[in-house]
Formats: sequence, structure tokens, C-alpha cells
Amino acid sequence: MNGKMKALIKHHEGYGAQLQMVDIPAIKENEVLIKVKATSICGTDVHIYTWDQWSQSRVKPPYVFGHEFSGEVIEVGSKVTSVVLGDHVSAETHLVCGQCPQCLTGNAHICKETKIIGVDTNGCFAEYVALPASNLWKNPKDMPWDVASIQEPMGNAVHTVLSGDVAGKTVAIIGCGPIGIMAAGVAKAAGASQVIALDLNNYRLELAAAMGATTAINSGETDPLQKILELTNGNGVDVVCEMSGHPVAMDQGFKMVTNGGRVSILSLPVQPVQIDVTNDIVFKGITVKGITGRKMYETWQQVSSLLKSGQVNVEPMITHHLKLEEFEEGFELMIQGKCGKVVLNP
Repeated sequence: MNGKMKALIKHHEGYGAQLQMVDIPAIKENEVLIKVKATSICGTDVHIYTWDQWSQSRVKPPYVFGHEFSGEVIEVGSKVTSVVLGDHVSAETHLVCGQCPQCLTGNAHICKETKIIGVDTNGCFAEYVALPASNLWKNPKDMPWDVASIQEPMGNAVHTVLSGDVAGKTVAIIGCGPIGIMAAGVAKAAGASQVIALDLNNYRLELAAAMGATTAINSGETDPLQKILELTNGNGVDVVCEMSGHPVAMDQGFKMVTNGGRVSILSLPVQPVQIDVTNDIVFKGITVKGITGRKMYETWQQVSSLLKSGQVNVEPMITHHLKLEEFEEGFELMIQGKCGKVVLNP
């Protein structure tokens, strides 16, 4: 398919982005061209947009960024058999080698050669995106485009929460960005007895409560450790899902988890974090799990099933729909924390 398309370009090594007209990508024999129907802004996109320390060390402008989307297949490569024209799809955003020990043993989500769509390659903040067919996930045609576009970040929430048992357990979600908000819904659907959301942003704490959190704690107004002890009869929580990346909050997470509990860390701290390993990890006998991406494709199946069954309803946290041309407003909402999930429509 020839022609030009609108695309949001990370155009320079600095703050911001530009809407430009660029060539519609040409597909290879194993790729598919997708007309993007909805694309949502991720915290990673905010890192790139604001040009923080992490993005400076990772991305190489100029290129199309963005990685969360849903769309319709409009062209398929000559060797593609897994999808057909008209299919509704989203995408696993980790491009893996398929040959390393991790890939060959069912752990492709931690492939050492991973490249991320919209970070290391051109992404989906555009009218069209070209991707390997092997990375596509087919969606039900009755799934709304906006809901379909946030399955990738919901997968992060599912992977974090379900990296261990949560049924009948007390679960603390530290950091109520969009993924943390979804994690509250996932924990509740998985049978957690309590889901305790912690953040400094009351707006997002309210969204977490709407998604299923049984208690919301503003850590700037209430001592979170004392409150956790009150809620758990002095025992601490069974599971901590760390989504904030803030050094103080992370330290509190290790202090609030009970002996023999679990701490699953999805967040990406931008500076070293001090943890009392002796007292808060070793003597407690806890399990610490680093979470990256989604299990390929076990997590996608879990996400799809949770949405189809209605056990998790993500609509309360999709708070804004904007045109692609209104990207600056969307990013400002994300930076200020005055939104749940922002969906852009090309």
C-alpha cells in the first residue's frame, strides 16, 4: 500500500513530539499492515515524550513511537497464514529472537534479544502500523476498539498480580497509574480478600476503587505502614504489587509485606533504591519477582478471558478519548496524573 499517513514522531533528542506526514510502511512477507483504530498512551511513552534519563539512554529519534493499539488487518504478507484481511487485532509488543534458551523453554517474555515496538522500532501512534504476524493477537469483533487497545498494559497488570496465588489473600497495589488501577480489578477478580491501593493522587485512587480496590490510602496523608497493620490485624499484606518505582514507596512495600509473602515489581526506578535486604527479605523469607512484559502468550489468554467474562471491566479507567492531533493534551493529562487511560484515535 503506497501513500502518506499521519504519525506522531519523536522528532528530536528533547522534550515533546511532532505530528508529521510520513510514508505508509511497506510490509515484508511475514508481516501485516494494520489500520490503527485506537491507540493508548503508556507511561513508557511519557518517558520518551519528556525525554527523561531512561529514554535518553534507550531510544534513537526520529521515529514513530507508541505501542498500545487495536486495529484492522488491511494487507498481509505472502507467507502469513495466521490472520486474514478484516481481522481485528492487537499486538504483543515484545519482538523476540525465538532461538535463545529463554525463548526455547517457554520464557520468550525474558528473551535477552528483546526489542520493543515503539521503543526500539517504529510504533503505532499513526494511521497504519506494520508488524510481524506472529506478534498479533486476534480480538473478538464485538470488542470496542478502545478496550482492545489497552489489553497490552492490562497484560502487565495480570502478569504482576498473577505471578503467584492471590485467592483469599490481602493484596497491596503501590502506585495507581493506569496499570496499577487495572491491577486492582485483576486482584479482586482473582479472589483477593482485600485489595489495598496506595498512591498520592486522590483522583487515581478513586479510579482504583471503581475498579475493585476495597481500601484506598493516600500515602501523603496517612502513614501507609500503620494503616496496613490496622487493616491486616498487625500481620502485613500477603502480596505487594509495586507499580510506583519511587524509592520510598518501594521500601515501604518490603516493610508492609508479611513473613513468607510476595513482592512483585513491575515499576522501573530511575535511580538506585535502598532496601533492607537482611530484615525485609531474608529474615522474612519472602519471594521477590521481577515482572517484565507479558508471558507469551499465556497472559494474553488470561486478559482476553477476564474481559470476555466481564470479571474485569476496564471502562471506568478509560477516561479520555482524543484525536491523534490532540496528543499534547493527552500527554499533559498523563504527566499531571489527571486521567486514567488516554486513548488517541488516528
